[in-house]
Amino acid sequence: MSSVRIALAQINSTVGDLEGNARRIAEFAARAHAAGAHLMVTPELALCGYPPEDLLLRDDFYRACERELASLARQVPLPIIVGHPAQEDGKRFNAASFLVDGAVQIARTTGG
Repeated sequence: MSSVRIALAQINSTVGDLEGNARRIAEFAARAHAAGAHLMVTPELALCGYPPEDLLLRDDFYRACERELASLARQVPLPIIVGHPAQEDGKRFNAASFLVDGAVQIARTTGG
């Protein structure tokens, strides 16, 4: 029987610091990978920081999150699930994405 090792990345994200938060997530992913984890999970809205409040009213914020998420996917050495805001067809979501092999797969969690 084989087991799956899951790392929980309890990071302290800074609201609005997408690049810094992504760097922190990537650092935790490297540490989790080195420790033998097969998957890492981050907190809700880890990419943008919590609570993002008025930032969620800006379309450019969602585009910036999407770009940073794609960049992060190319950097992490193991599959991760990361929390972030997402926008699709004018609707906004509290999302969690699965980042694996340089790709982003978005799973919406709640609509708004």
